[in-house]
Amino acid sequence: MTQKKQLNGIITRSVGGNYDVVTSDGVICCAARGIFRKNKISPCAGDNVTVDIEDKSKPIITEIADRKNYLIRPPLANLDYLLIVTSAADPAPNAFITDKLISIAENKGIEPIIIITKNDLDDCSDFAEIYIKCGFKVIYSDQSGKGSEEILSVLVGKFSALIGNSGVGKSSLINRILPSLELSTADISKKLGRGRHTTRQVELYPLPTGGYIADTPGFSTVEVSRYGYVDKEQLQYTFREFAPYIGKCKYSDCAHLKETGCLITEAVKSGDISQSRYNSYTKMYEEAKKLNEWDFKQG
Repeated sequence: MTQKKQLNGIITRSVGGNYDVVTSDGVICCAARGIFRKNKISPCAGDNVTVDIEDKSKPIITEIADRKNYLIRPPLANLDYLLIVTSAADPAPNAFITDKLISIAENKGIEPIIIITKNDLDDCSDFAEIYIKCGFKVIYSDQSGKGSEEILSVLVGKFSALIGNSGVGKSSLINRILPSLELSTADISKKLGRGRHTTRQVELYPLPTGGYIADTPGFSTVEVSRYGYVDKEQLQYTFREFAPYIGKCKYSDCAHLKETGCLITEAVKSGDISQSRYNSYTKMYEEAKKLNEWDFKQG
């Protein structure tokens, strides 16, 4: 008699149409129903799924639970935290990339945390202060292991992902958090000025404190836009320091660029809003005017 069983679990890895799902019966390698592709949804790491198991057949993912959020690239669902990794040196911090990733996270209801690596190579306090002032958690990390315990204490029971420019030390950082993984790392390419991609796919790793963390492929500066889309009308809401001023400008449709009576531009002049963050906002606004969400769905 054919034995059938149904289990719930979370996808921890996706490779070539095969999905590793952690269930109460252990890790099960599954395929997915063709209906998902027809409905233009693909199972991804972080998805809570239902798996049907039948004797002599490959287990099949039959249901994907509603997602609380979804990151386009890398494909990840149901994130609690996005750990945005930047380095104090080699490569130097890039405020625009950091701000764009923060906006993508804020737009999706994911809490951004700034991780600064290699601060033993250069002082990064001015850069860090920009984000501390905005209310973001900033954690320093270096090869000595500094910051590892603090990161683990924040991530207890949560689903998080490390994301950042190539060469900032994401794989080295996750090795310090989870030494047993022994992930491959690469040195900075002096010729190219960026690191080689050491992570080729998204995989969730269980944390000793509960929850999961994902290491993600690095990206070049020009690739950061592929990680998500924020409509120009919504952009202002992804800069949390703008919140006290939104809706109080002279004009109700103020874009916070050069309009008369804009409280946000006045706050920039007074130093209450960082000039660096505002520069990122204006640049992202101009980019958003030329793009639409379809560009990202195609990419």
